[in-house]
Amino acid sequence: MLSLIDISKSFGPLRVLDSVTMHVDKGEIVAIVGPSGAGKTTLLQIAGTLSLPDSGTVTYDGVEVTGLPDRKLSDFRNSHIGFVFQSHQLLSEFSACENVALPAMIAGVSRRKAMGSAASLLRDLGLEHRLTHRPAEMSGGERQRAAIARALINSPGVIFADEPTGSLDSANRDEVMAAIRRMREERGQTFVIVTHDPAMAAVADRTVRMADGRIIE
Repeated sequence: MLSLIDISKSFGPLRVLDSVTMHVDKGEIVAIVGPSGAGKTTLLQIAGTLSLPDSGTVTYDGVEVTGLPDRKLSDFRNSHIGFVFQSHQLLSEFSACENVALPAMIAGVSRRKAMGSAASLLRDLGLEHRLTHRPAEMSGGERQRAAIARALINSPGVIFADEPTGSLDSANRDEVMAAIRRMREERGQTFVIVTHDPAMAAVADRTVRMADGRIIE
């Protein structure tokens, strides 16, 4: 489903990625692990079209996206890709349901339909009691599950997660890992996850190890 071919990226004299090639199949959970500075987050950002490589190609279902104009790339990202970050990045002034519904409304879905879909996703993730709560009224695990629901709202082909359990205690981490497993089992959802957490990596079907801007295993 996703192919990154010969991806290289430098920031000034620092070569962060060096001819990286990686493939992801539909329905896989892939963990990317390695020491700090290995290039994991940069690779995730390029795969998620948030950053462009200096060279190489990113292809989704046979469609190369690296050369798309900014507007088309933005539209593609909103409709085909979901993101979950270490910090949930929910908007503090909105309820959980409103936060989840926002990407759908940006895509042109009516508020009524988007809010209905958001409520359904939150219920699926065990947050039926938090629909009207704001982020400050939710636990860390609840906020990350709401972030997963937001990433799912436009039925993306793949969800990229950057250290989704990095700031959580063990109980909240287990909630998030269970949510990821459930979404793969019930929806066939594809996940690519950057993590330093061995427990999170253990959830994956496959682990990609990086060091010094290269895939080593």
